[in-house]
Amino acid sequence: MSDAIVVDRVSKLYRRSAPGFKLRTLKSALVERSLTGGLRPEEAIAALEDVSFGVARGEAFGVIGGNGSGKSTLLKVVAGILKPSAGTVVVNGRLSALIELGAGFHPEISGRENVFINGAVLGLTRAEIARRYDSIVEFSGLGDFLEEPVKNYSSGMYVRLGFAVAVHTDPDVLLVDEVLAVGDEAFAHRCLRHIEEMLRAGKTILFVSHSLDLVEGLCDRVLWLDHGRPQLTAEPRRAIDAYRMAVAAEEERGHRDAKAETPAAGEGETLRWGSGAAEITGARLLDGAGVERYHFRSGESVRFEISARAAERLDDFVFGVGVSTPRGVECFGTNTDLAGFVPGSWQGEATAILECPALRLGPGDYMVDVAVHARDGAPYDYRRRALSFSVTAAEKGVGVYFPEHRWDFRGALSFERAGERSDDGRGHTGRDQDLGR
Repeated sequence: MSDAIVVDRVSKLYRRSAPGFKLRTLKSALVERSLTGGLRPEEAIAALEDVSFGVARGEAFGVIGGNGSGKSTLLKVVAGILKPSAGTVVVNGRLSALIELGAGFHPEISGRENVFINGAVLGLTRAEIARRYDSIVEFSGLGDFLEEPVKNYSSGMYVRLGFAVAVHTDPDVLLVDEVLAVGDEAFAHRCLRHIEEMLRAGKTILFVSHSLDLVEGLCDRVLWLDHGRPQLTAEPRRAIDAYRMAVAAEEERGHRDAKAETPAAGEGETLRWGSGAAEITGARLLDGAGVERYHFRSGESVRFEISARAAERLDDFVFGVGVSTPRGVECFGTNTDLAGFVPGSWQGEATAILECPALRLGPGDYMVDVAVHARDGAPYDYRRRALSFSVTAAEKGVGVYFPEHRWDFRGALSFERAGERSDDGRGHTGRDQDLGR
């Protein structure tokens, strides 16, 4: 099956308008015989340079980077709003885009009229829009304002109406820019729930945001752009940490080579990264008695032990642990900052221990990430899949959480435990059958 989006070696150039760079006119282009010759390098600013990636059907693909990195330009090129200067873009399926606040809305006419106009621009017939109109209004929550001119809307109301129309065109591919950050918290949650439903239905999302936590939680893969150039395409945590490292390096001017250590896209999964300001020297799993073990029964006490070293004094440090399945489903994670510990000072050897008195994971295999990083998330040393362990339980279950539980039955019901029967031949009631009994 072909990808939903294919971006192949795309570049986008803009003409410089600073003093000293002449504005090209049709007359000058004809005189110079360069009507189709493109821009000379000294005349051009590159918003995108040689960007390539594919997005599979049903995938949420994120794009991150600083202001001016080319994120919005990339979305406009994919949407067909801008034509690339070089390279090709292929989108398979109906596309809907929510890129610029109020794009496609006429300020002087009502919200209701703009719904029909915007829907038509996105490829719906008037009859299709009419059938979906009530759902659009309900989703937007703007029923009391649809007859008002759009110029009277707040920025948040623009977003509500624009997103409601975009998602009700039943797109195969949805492009979403930073505009979600303008909406209020409740509407943002509603939008994200709808995006999750679209992904479950096999739709494709191309998502741009400065909210790195949102990108990490929503996306399957992430592209990091810097000044129009692709730096890394990887699973979200890897790409986001690489971006944070580069930002920290630029701010501190002490680790400018950190960016050079970031592997190029396609070089495979990296299991360890960081600036090196602190180093993890070891990690272990211990049981409640302090014995090193890597096989537990659900509900047992488990300790995660991290040994680390800081060569120079640090006043900003956080220790973290994350547990996930081999397929990357996050089961549990915490760190010292989330737990309310404010760092004092650290230099030399140290050990951090996280104790879980009853780790109630479901039966299966698990991986452990350990990290030490700054409070803003910039990694000093991140070790992905540093440890692995397995969990068993007396009873079978589905999922990763396995709380203590019991069944109780009322009325005309009877059950038998597998392999057991009561003396009178009747089944057990199931009352007080605790986990593991």
